[in-house]
Amino acid sequence: MSTTPASGHDLSLALEKVVRLVREVSTAGDVSPTAAAVLAGLARTGPQRVTELARVAGVSQPAMTQLVNRLTRQGMLARVADDADRRAVLVEVTDAGREVLAARRRQRAGVLDGALARVSAEDRAAIAAALPALDRLAEVVLES
Repeated sequence: MSTTPASGHDLSLALEKVVRLVREVSTAGDVSPTAAAVLAGLARTGPQRVTELARVAGVSQPAMTQLVNRLTRQGMLARVADDADRRAVLVEVTDAGREVLAARRRQRAGVLDGALARVSAEDRAAIAAALPALDRLAEVVLES
């Protein structure tokens, strides 16, 4: 095993491959990656305003409104009153949206289980050992 410290460049390259893998195998629920990210974000953080969803997703407010309207018609999102500001409307994920997320996670897990079965026991152990550190790294980046 290499004792060379990880570089941001090397980590970035590896994570780009992992992100591509996750996107390519995440087709359950027939939703776009942006829609899936919105569903996951709402499931993680709770109800949000459309403007905040647009900011986080890096899309325009009108584009997010269209996406929210589509996901609402499909039953994956619902609009609810904002208790803090009765003039505002929040968007929340529904049980149907949570099921789409769960199906996508099950699909990814199945693909990754199959891939893990094809790599060496040493690589599986290294991947398992790296997971807590990767999780902490993600927390550090997402908190800033």
